[in-house]
Amino acid sequence: MEQTIDKSKPILVTGASGYIANWIIRYLLEAGCTVHGTVRNLNNEKSVGPLRQIEAAAPQGTLKLFQADLLAEGSFDAAMAGCEVVMHTASPFLVRGFKDPEQALIKPAVEGTRNVLEAANRTTSVKRVVLTSSVAAVFGDNADLRKNPRGYFNEEDWNFSSSLDHQPYSYSKFLAEKEAWKIHAAQSRWRLVTINPSMVGGPALTRYSQSTSIDTLRSLGNGKLWPGVPQMRLGWVDVRDVARAHVEAAFRPDAEGRHIISNGEPTMLEIATILKRHFGSRYKFPFFELPKFIVKWFGRLLDASAKPRFIEQNVGHALKFDNSRSKQRLGLQYHPLEQTFVDHFQQLIDDGMIR
Repeated sequence: MEQTIDKSKPILVTGASGYIANWIIRYLLEAGCTVHGTVRNLNNEKSVGPLRQIEAAAPQGTLKLFQADLLAEGSFDAAMAGCEVVMHTASPFLVRGFKDPEQALIKPAVEGTRNVLEAANRTTSVKRVVLTSSVAAVFGDNADLRKNPRGYFNEEDWNFSSSLDHQPYSYSKFLAEKEAWKIHAAQSRWRLVTINPSMVGGPALTRYSQSTSIDTLRSLGNGKLWPGVPQMRLGWVDVRDVARAHVEAAFRPDAEGRHIISNGEPTMLEIATILKRHFGSRYKFPFFELPKFIVKWFGRLLDASAKPRFIEQNVGHALKFDNSRSKQRLGLQYHPLEQTFVDHFQQLIDDGMIR
């Protein structure tokens, strides 16, 4: 069933200072929209300053910032007032550096989603919620593909292998999206559309952007992963395509359901080879793949999060996503991954994050 969205009404983007959210806001402002963006602290210049720069570069639109906390019930009500579209992008993206996954990942992802969607239930103007989920809600380990009769993952699949003890980030995304669909099913006024991106690369709109994907590309060029990398495939997609998918999901009359946003599954060595082709030998790019037993032996020395089960279930396994729904339903035309990696790495150089 088609659903018309009034583009003159404000659009809420939660987690406005995030890597993906920055690009969403830029596209919305360039389209002349009024954007309500939430940040955790209005006095944090690292969060607010870049957003003001994005607004200044797109004078067609208007940006209004609100303070909101994922775990504070009711804190999104003011920002959501009068909005027909809610884009919920705010969620932690951490795969290491925490001691308690329940507090660091599960609670903010699930309770944050619940708080935002319960605010949507209270806000009678809301017609559509676009949720930033992840392919982590679709699958847990690359080895899961062996149990998939299709030979690729699509929107019908759900992550059945992650848990609090194994891949807790992926588990948090699975639980958060399940919670969203549960809340959606209990009402009939607003429609839920989910965007499920793989690893997101490409240029950030602020040098303060932080994500595991940014750290991965930096590690490929700063010598941390020299001379060899695991034989591991990851799904990748350009941040500009992920942002565009959110905008299309917000405004297309027939947009509904889940959408895998991914543009290929290169190995880490294939990415390093692309970067070496463009940037030469100035940087210590890895040049061979490590045998799996070496990764098991020395992985924990290089990265405490590289647990044996993770290595066993992901290194050396195939990975494949079907992105046809994103092309058909959202009209996405993907940036070439080579451009994604080159643009991203050049920005890391320009920002002094790689020397």
